[in-house]
This record gives sequence, structure tokens and C-alpha cells, in this order.
Amino acid sequence: MKTKVFVTELRDKSTQDLQVELVNAKKELFNLRFQNATNQLDNTARIKDVRKNIARIQTIITQKQAV
Repeated sequence: MKTKVFVTELRDKSTQDLQVELVNAKKELFNLRFQNATNQLDNTARIKDVRKNIARIQTIITQKQAV
């Protein structure tokens, strides 16, 4: 259910807002990977969630450009 709400919120945003969201998600992924490499990350599943969110954002950007 949480995923549907996230995707619905993304669909309501403009392409520029999605680009900003994508950059922020990629920065978060970088930080998570860095923490994981230095053994500071407690919840490693967060990396998977952020990667999937990045894919969702990119998919919606692509769909908006196709229309």
C-alpha cells in the first residue's frame, strides 16, 4: 500500500520535480553504499528500497516524456 501512495505522489509531480527527486534518491543511495562499506549501516534493506524508488522515478519520467 505504501508503494501505491508513493507512485501516486510521483505521478502528480512535474518532470522537473521528478528530476530533483531522482538526484536526491541517487545521493541517498551513494551515502547508503558508503555507510555499508564502512560497516555503519544498520538496515541494509534500505539500499534495495532506494534502488527500487530510483527505478520508479525513472519509469515515471520516461512515461511523461512519451506522452
